This record gives sequence, structure tokens and C-alpha cells, in this order.
Amino acid sequence: MFIVDAHLDLAYNVARGRDPRQPAEQQPFVDNEYATVGLPDLRAGGVGLVCATIFCSPASYRGHGYRDAEEARRQALGQLGTYQQWIQQGLLRFVSGGAAYAPGDQPHRASAIDAILLLEGADALRSPDDVPEWFEAGLRIVGLAWRRTRAAGGTGEPGGLSDEGRDLVRALDRVGILHDTSHLAEQAFWELLDLTPRAVIASHSNCRAIVPTDRQLSDDMIKAIAGRGGVIGINFYDKFLLPPGEAGKRRATLVDVVRHVQHVCQLTGSAAHVGIGTDMDGGLGREQIPVEISTSADLPRVAEALFSAGFGDEDVRNVMGGNWLRFFRDHLQ
Repeated sequence: MFIVDAHLDLAYNVARGRDPRQPAEQQPFVDNEYATVGLPDLRAGGVGLVCATIFCSPASYRGHGYRDAEEARRQALGQLGTYQQWIQQGLLRFVSGGAAYAPGDQPHRASAIDAILLLEGADALRSPDDVPEWFEAGLRIVGLAWRRTRAAGGTGEPGGLSDEGRDLVRALDRVGILHDTSHLAEQAFWELLDLTPRAVIASHSNCRAIVPTDRQLSDDMIKAIAGRGGVIGINFYDKFLLPPGEAGKRRATLVDVVRHVQHVCQLTGSAAHVGIGTDMDGGLGREQIPVEISTSADLPRVAEALFSAGFGDEDVRNVMGGNWLRFFRDHLQ
């Protein structure tokens, strides 16, 4: 089974002092967290395609980070350099044009992992003039916000698109870079959909009906993404999986992951618009993901949980990777 994980902060973890070229269990204990993702773990788990992010940390997060667009750009270029080094080492391969993309059914354990470059938070784009340069470097997906950025309101910081953000959306559309709506404030989400006619994704977002915070997608947002032919990647962070009153009191399980998958399927009428976007390495550790998962090598257990919940073979294959593959083949430039 070919697995796609639509959100991993691989290069950001290098900046945190880890080396994702090594198995997770061999990586250092950082910020009181055990690593969960390494390239060998991805291969062992049958993960053949990932969305590899560039995440620029703002100064307001963990006490350090960028304070302006130039500093964000320097962070972004450093992380791009990490990925370029891995490409030279034969560990990673950037995917661009989707129509020509034809992965094998099962990635070889020694082969390069295919990656689509995703920028999480648009502050590293100093102006729309930067967009063609980044497209040439391999960038294919942009999420305008993490928290609030110059472009848009984001998680915990409501608001719409700024004038600068609107100009950036137009520039991204001109070159064919896709939009990731994860982390967008709800006003910004709807303003983005009003501005762009293109399909959009949510690379790592869950269901607000189960976890009622602004970080999750409302039912209307889920239906709007599906209505554009998009896909939603279920996030494995326990605080985004567990209903109110349960977070912090028990470990999340794959039953919780399946519950979010089922909710998306019920809203959209099929299993065609949901996948996984674990974000397992996004500033969280092993104790904050489903108890059945220690590293990415365990992701086939998600398929087992889906089968146990009554999903058929085709739907399981689509949730585990087929939906993302279809979307990227249809929309990736």
C-alpha cells in the first residue's frame, strides 16, 4: 500500500537539532520530546510521498525566530538548503508536474522519498515578486498563515486577507502554486476561496465538530474544500484529535483518527476527500500522537484501524494515499 503523509516539518527539525536522515529512535531527545519521524522510518512504513514543509518560526513562538520578512526568508532559505542537500545525497526527490508523476506501488527502502515542497506561513515571501524564484526552486504549495502573517489571519489570531495577501494569492495562482488552508483564520479561509477559483487543500487539519477550536475545520469549510475537489489531511496531534474534556486525560488512539476520517466522509458523501497529514514532527513528540504509533514506520496500522471500522479496501487505499495522489496528479504544476 502506497502511503502519503501530507505534512512533515523535516527541515525545521534539523534547525531544532535533529537529523531526520537517521531513524527516529536514534535521534536526540529535544525539548522533552522523543522523535517520531526519520527518512528510514518513512521508507519502512511504506510512505512514498510526503509534503515536506518549510516552517519559519516567528519570534513570538518559543522565544526566538524571525521579526520581519528578511529574517523569515533567511530561515526559509536555510531549510530549502537542507532539502537540496538531501536531494544531492539521493535521499529525497522533489515532485513538480503532477500529470507525469507515477510512483510505484511500494517504495523501495533504499530509494529517495518523493517530496512536494510546502511553505507553512507566507512571511518568507517578501513580495509577490519572490514567487517565481520560489517556484523555480521547487515550491508547489503555500499556506498563507500559521498564526497571523502579513498575508492573512491565522490560528488564534482572527482576520481576513490583507491587501498584501490578496496580491500574493494572485501571484501564486499565476504560477500554479497550490493553497493550503490549514491554519487560516475562518474569515481568511472564505476570502481566499472567493479570490481563487482553484482547488485547495488542508494538509493537516481536523474536524471542528469533534474538537471545537479555530485550528480545526468547520463542517462548511470541509464541504467547501471537497466541493473544489480538494483533500483534507488528518493531523495526529492528540489535542487536535480528542474531544473537549478528554485531551490531557488519556492518550489519543487510532480510533480517534478514524472518527475524524469518518466525519469528513459523512459530510462529503464519500472517502474521496480525506487523507493523512500527520504533522507528527511538528513540535510534538511520541507521547502526543496516537498510542499505537511510535514512528512513521507504524503508519500501516492506520489502514488496519480503518479496516476494523468497516472501510472497504478501495477506500482504505484512497485514505492512506490514493486521494492525495489523485489530487496532485490533477493539480500539481
